[in-house]
Amino acid sequence: MPDVHWGYGFPIGGVAATNVERGGVVSPGGVGFDISCGIRLLSTTFDEGDIQPRLTRLMTTLKRDVPAGGGRGGIWRANDRDLRRVLEHGARAAVEAGYGFTEDLERCEDGGWLPAGVGDAVSERAKARGIGELGSLGSGNHFIELQIVDRILDPQVAQRFGLREGQVTAMIHTGSRGLGHQICSDHVREMLKALESYHIELPDPQLAAAPVRSTHGERYLSAMAAAANFGRANRQLLTWAVRRVFEAALGRGQISVVYDVSHNLAKLESHQVGGSRVELCVHRKGATRALPAGHPDLPGVYSEVGQPVLVPGSMGTASYVLVGESSNDAFFSTCHGAGRAMSRHAAMRTGDGVELRRSLQRQGILVETRSVASLPEESPEAYKDVDEVVRACEGAGLSRPVARLRPVGVLKG
Repeated sequence: MPDVHWGYGFPIGGVAATNVERGGVVSPGGVGFDISCGIRLLSTTFDEGDIQPRLTRLMTTLKRDVPAGGGRGGIWRANDRDLRRVLEHGARAAVEAGYGFTEDLERCEDGGWLPAGVGDAVSERAKARGIGELGSLGSGNHFIELQIVDRILDPQVAQRFGLREGQVTAMIHTGSRGLGHQICSDHVREMLKALESYHIELPDPQLAAAPVRSTHGERYLSAMAAAANFGRANRQLLTWAVRRVFEAALGRGQISVVYDVSHNLAKLESHQVGGSRVELCVHRKGATRALPAGHPDLPGVYSEVGQPVLVPGSMGTASYVLVGESSNDAFFSTCHGAGRAMSRHAAMRTGDGVELRRSLQRQGILVETRSVASLPEESPEAYKDVDEVVRACEGAGLSRPVARLRPVGVLKG
């Protein structure tokens, strides 16, 4: 993908498919540590003029009410039973616990959950790391961003997505937190021990893998699905928090889910390859599924237009909503964001966090963060030009732009 950059095992922005019936493997390094890290976009009935006088209050309340950064706790004070329901039922479990509405799930990838027989595939260590983080943002490149629909590029599709110029939207970027990280670590370690039994030789241990149809492959896919369910429930809880913050600052207004999609996942999918339809294990790491109109896996509300693809830029630059194209020959995959242009260490040397925050404020973007000192890690200069990345995806027939969004407020961990 055009947003590609270095990552553990696979590059971030990498897509790979293996033929399940011919011994195809699944690789945790082809999914990543933050399993089901993804984007949720919310549309609102508010316009830019509604929020500008209250933007400072909105952002300070978001910072107060949303746990962000490492080890900051979570919105849901879950017990073991709650966590098990989340691992098995994803965003559905959060809705059933009162954190949202059934309609939210109708606009989520897979309806907000994947079948997951948890068993012992999820270690007690992973559960312990996750139970206190349900409903939290995390750190690094994770964020909640308040945006304005700056430009509509496909009016017909935008209308179906519920987007219009001048409208306020909220974009949520987070994943499965410590639970997903631990699951990846656990299963890489298990697969490395089992390589010889599967006659697998690797150029790099970061590419640890096992056949999909094997004990190790099936255990990983089960644990990965549980982590995906955690990530989807996490974004559902943050949706609940955003709604409460808007209601407190602006009164009642409608806030709806446009779509929720993961960009770190492996899925078993049916694709045409060489004239035949085969079952593939499609790894998308820092890449987004982009289904075209008419695809059977689409939510009914989008079956006639195609899947919303949510592409964040960088802090201080535009984000995009795209739609899947039928011409896509990358297993219906497209970019997941702007993609890093420099490492975090290099980005930290580009300037001072306090001055970066002031610079963004001069551009009309309020930034709230738990760590001003680490803010340069996510500076706009650290990322590729999102406009160019989107143009590349459109030129390659992977997806096409529907709407451009510009930031007005950003909450970072």
